[in-house]
Amino acid sequence: MRERVLFFDLLRCVAAVAVIAIHVLAPYRNELGVIPLDQWLTAVGVNSVTRWAVPVFILITGALMLSDTRPFDAKYYVKRRLGKVLVPFLVWSMFYAYLSGWTAQGFDADTVKEVVSNSPHHATYYHLGFFYYFIPLYFVIPLFQWMVRNTDDNVIYAYLALWLFSSSLFLFKIDGPWSNQYWLYMGYLPLGYVLFKKVPLNRSTVSLVTGLGLVALVVTFTMVVSNSLEAEKYTVGRWFSYKTLNVILAASMIFMLCRYFGEGLAPKAQKVVSFISQYSLGIYLLHPIFLWPMKAFEWYHGHPAWVIPVWILLSGAGALAMSYLFSKSAKTRWLLP
Repeated sequence: MRERVLFFDLLRCVAAVAVIAIHVLAPYRNELGVIPLDQWLTAVGVNSVTRWAVPVFILITGALMLSDTRPFDAKYYVKRRLGKVLVPFLVWSMFYAYLSGWTAQGFDADTVKEVVSNSPHHATYYHLGFFYYFIPLYFVIPLFQWMVRNTDDNVIYAYLALWLFSSSLFLFKIDGPWSNQYWLYMGYLPLGYVLFKKVPLNRSTVSLVTGLGLVALVVTFTMVVSNSLEAEKYTVGRWFSYKTLNVILAASMIFMLCRYFGEGLAPKAQKVVSFISQYSLGIYLLHPIFLWPMKAFEWYHGHPAWVIPVWILLSGAGALAMSYLFSKSAKTRWLLP
């Protein structure tokens, strides 16, 4: 059994909170010119500085699985790795298809039927889109494991350089074969490994990565706001995509900051962080249940500076408690990998 690396717990915690924030702020995004400008800027600001959330989960997967030195066992891999995620995803997809039929006005079965019929190529609920590109990554992880174990590090660095260049082209809408979403997502796997195992953990390196990440966040916010104000409507281009250089730099910054500070947390803080981390995927899967009334009944009127934190706390705590309860029974714990 491998030794537990504490900073991964911190990474999961901050990523889970950031994911919830992105979903909480959704009602404000398209309200440019409808709500006061400072409220819209607050919501867009939160959106701008949290786009790294989903990529961080992929970085964690790459860091852990590509650094695993155990021999590859296909049967174990399919059952314990792929199956552990795939089966719960299918179950929750059906549950959220049902939930999608409920609004403040009541239940609409036709909506559920339409959502289910589109499920092979479209998520049944807004947060499940992550699994449509995350699950396919399990098919390339063994290839990257082979690369890490059997090739020179320069091969990995060359691959990442090509991938980063591709993400830059994609950001500026220079499309080609490199625009394939799976190609653009899979690069996070070896990047997570390199950030974990190859990048030195010292103040100068962390400062450099942090500087690049902060610049990326500022540029992201500036471009989205300026483009939206110019168009007089909310428009993001590709600045909020998970597949672009600016988001990659921001995600790398969060990874390195958590790696730098995560192992030095006080024992009590470590205990809390580890507990939340244990149920982070459950929080990801379940928090929309607790956000449903906010969106269905429009319980988000107020300044997003306080509305967003309140609903992050309410939905996050609710999802954490529900995940904990699910884990207490063998009949339900398999639903939350």
